[in-house]
Amino acid sequence: MSSMKLGSKPNAFQRKGQAWFCTTGLPSDIIVEVGGMSFHLHKFPLLSRSGVMEKLIAEASGEEEDGCVINLPDILGGAKTFELVAKFCYGVKFELNAASVVYLQNAAEQLEMTEEYGEGNLVSQTEIFLDKVVLQNWKDSLRALQECDSVLPHAEEVFSTTTRLIESLALKASTDPNLFGWPVVEDSRPLQSPGGSVLWNGINTGAKLKTASSDWWYEDISNLSLPLYKRLISAMVSRGIKQEIIVGSLTSYAKKYLPGLNRRQSTDDFNSRIGSVGSGAILSEAEQKLLLEELDHLFPTQKGLISTKILFGLLRTAMILRASATCISSLERRIGMQLDQATPEDLLMPNFSYTMETLYSVECVHRILDHFLAMDQVAGGTSPGSNGDVHLIGSPSLKPITMVAKLIDGYLAEIAPDNNLKLLKFKSLAAAVPDYARPLNDGLYRAIDIYLKSHSWLAEADKEELCMLIDCQKLSLEACTHAALNERLPLRIIVQVLFFEQLQLRNSVASSFVVADNFDGSQQLESGLVASSDGGWDTAVRENQVLKVGMDSMRMHVSELEKECSNMRQEISKLSTGKGTSTWRSLSKKLGFKMNSQMCSAEEGAISKQKHKGGKLDKTIDKHGKYNKTNH
Repeated sequence: MSSMKLGSKPNAFQRKGQAWFCTTGLPSDIIVEVGGMSFHLHKFPLLSRSGVMEKLIAEASGEEEDGCVINLPDILGGAKTFELVAKFCYGVKFELNAASVVYLQNAAEQLEMTEEYGEGNLVSQTEIFLDKVVLQNWKDSLRALQECDSVLPHAEEVFSTTTRLIESLALKASTDPNLFGWPVVEDSRPLQSPGGSVLWNGINTGAKLKTASSDWWYEDISNLSLPLYKRLISAMVSRGIKQEIIVGSLTSYAKKYLPGLNRRQSTDDFNSRIGSVGSGAILSEAEQKLLLEELDHLFPTQKGLISTKILFGLLRTAMILRASATCISSLERRIGMQLDQATPEDLLMPNFSYTMETLYSVECVHRILDHFLAMDQVAGGTSPGSNGDVHLIGSPSLKPITMVAKLIDGYLAEIAPDNNLKLLKFKSLAAAVPDYARPLNDGLYRAIDIYLKSHSWLAEADKEELCMLIDCQKLSLEACTHAALNERLPLRIIVQVLFFEQLQLRNSVASSFVVADNFDGSQQLESGLVASSDGGWDTAVRENQVLKVGMDSMRMHVSELEKECSNMRQEISKLSTGKGTSTWRSLSKKLGFKMNSQMCSAEEGAISKQKHKGGKLDKTIDKHGKYNKTNH
């Protein structure tokens, strides 16, 4: 810390208990009381430097016969500052530094220690030191600004000291730090000594070469009080510092004073860091609440600047501290803007309400999801078009909402085991995700299955109503297999799963036959063309052998499909027997289809047709160039 020496005389002050004495050999003729401390001094050195002391001494001398006693209860800086003032008046040597200049400047102004009462008086000396030394250095400016906290608003009334210090710090933060405190080197690779020290004009400075980053000042300004920190951040913003850098500083400040953002940080470590603040006291809950609400106003509203985990930490802390509804709503809206960057663990925020109805705050997550959907629709990225069409799955516009759908399904699976979670809350959150956001319903099916397992007392109608959220056509083969054997699902849902699984099987068989027809025709055409052009009998034989292998493979595939059809009919038959014939028929009528052996008639007809086609006559060319028919 830089300093400036004032005075030339040796120290003539001696402290005894709560009193200071000036040991000049002359008896003191005045006592000045400041903050419980008594200063036994002489009149002339004081009145020759201070206009206020001249007036007070004149008044006290006329009123009291035995001695002159003056009380200064409002002196800024208290007894410690007045000690320096007294030394200055006596010409005693002392050092003026960044920690004391603010107090001395304001005390000198209070006592009217101007040039009228002596050249080079204390007011001018403090102003010179502040302007020529303190404002030119980052560390000294910051140290002086910390001391302004105790002298506000006096530091602003005459000299605008606080504003000057803030502007100085803001300017330095927006400038390359190598321009102050370090030598300026134009070459991208400056000359260094063998030990790595910077060479300045060929002289080893002893300083190591540092690579400055944009966050070099975060820790320094985090020691400021909230009012001064807010003013400094505002000045930096006006200087045009990037929003990303400002957010980094705000985040660092929040982590230092809000324990909720540092779950893994020990209490001792937090207390040691928080003790570096001017007052030295740990922030109370009320102070933390005020800090959180102020930081919410300071954070920019632009999407993606603040980490999603930090936002969730701020929201969690706001709920614990019971911050204002405006603050909580603002944090929820910020999270909603970038919900696709969150994880299921981020959403698991405990319920801090007195009722403790549920383990986690489902309503908060629902509100965040609503913010995301509202902003997503405004952006026009994922909402269906006017004709009802939706962008293709996997396109960049649908990627965020599909990620959010997967996130919500994972969150539902995590909270499903909570016995206190009401069906309406669970269903409402699951239904809030648009259908087009779920290309597969496996995640939703898993969450509903866990909920049904943990809430086995639900009525059959409630189970059926909840399961209607599942689109059976969007279930994977594994999910369909699990659902078909899931006893927790209502019968109607099981039937729907079996129906759509059977439908998929029919489509698979039909597509296989189409492929086989195309393969057969292309092979025959290719064989005939090659034989006619080359006239080779061997080539035709090889073509027929390849065709035989392909047909054998197709027959094996068809046989497997027939077995699957047979197994499916047996399962349906068992299901109808177990649940009752009347129930089965009524459900079949409601669903609008008949689950019997006729469901595979199309497949069997197609199979017979393919078998008949496999035995048709193939045309080959004999060695005389005439067509010959061979029956395979």
